[in-house]
Amino acid sequence: MDARELPLSREEVDIARLRHVRPRRYGRWAAVAIILLLAGLLVNAFATGRIDWSTTGEYLFWPTVLQGLLNTIWISVACMAIGLVIGVLCAVAHASPNPVLRYAAIGYAWFFRGTPVILQLLIWFNLALVFPRLGIPGIWTGRTVDLITPVVATLLGLGLNQGAYTSEIVRAGMLSVDRGQREASKAIGMSHLMSLRRIILPQAMRVVVPPLGNEFIALIKFTSLASVIGFSDVLRNVQDIYYVNARVIELLMVAAFWYLVLVSLLSVAQAALERRFGRGFNSVVQR
Repeated sequence: MDARELPLSREEVDIARLRHVRPRRYGRWAAVAIILLLAGLLVNAFATGRIDWSTTGEYLFWPTVLQGLLNTIWISVACMAIGLVIGVLCAVAHASPNPVLRYAAIGYAWFFRGTPVILQLLIWFNLALVFPRLGIPGIWTGRTVDLITPVVATLLGLGLNQGAYTSEIVRAGMLSVDRGQREASKAIGMSHLMSLRRIILPQAMRVVVPPLGNEFIALIKFTSLASVIGFSDVLRNVQDIYYVNARVIELLMVAAFWYLVLVSLLSVAQAALERRFGRGFNSVVQR
């Protein structure tokens, strides 16, 4: 056989002369068409339904609604701060060699994760039925009904519940750090607490930040449960309005709008934090 009749090798093929054939992704286009159709039907249903959108626009920036929005924001931040402090302390206690601290942290997480949030809110709000007065006998006492207001009950209910979930998230982040680094910190004379503060917890942040961001977003929505005990969040204030004008769906759309705005802003902030804490790790993985 003549050498000129032999098949060309891969290096000898003129790639520029080859025809580029795009893959035909019929399933992808079909899925896009179905999703657009369903979205269009949904939008059309709400647009042509018996909803007075002008009422929704009128109450979108109503002072009472904006006050409820501010209450939702600050109570969420306060409860998350309480949850972070308690969560980190419980995670450290769970990893402690002291069995008393370890089992106390386990019991705390078991109780607050095992009961519904709304039940915890109701228990705190009705605590006066069990303890009519709170304080230190002989020094100072006060009526429980005056001390446990809707705000205090919300802080206790949501903050303590968030602490239980945060403790498990932080503990998972601590377990993700290689055990050799713990041993290395002991070898250079670091104490257990110093090792946690300077070695374990900083590295655990890369694993902890994404689920904590999700927990904060969920907490924003859980604040709506506090409306059942009288806390004036955005949902409670919207309900107070539609009890008067009977525009139920229109006012609920106002609340839905502001929840979507808050969640969208928090999602952007969470993505930025994830990039910040994952910079070094991502560069190592790419190399």
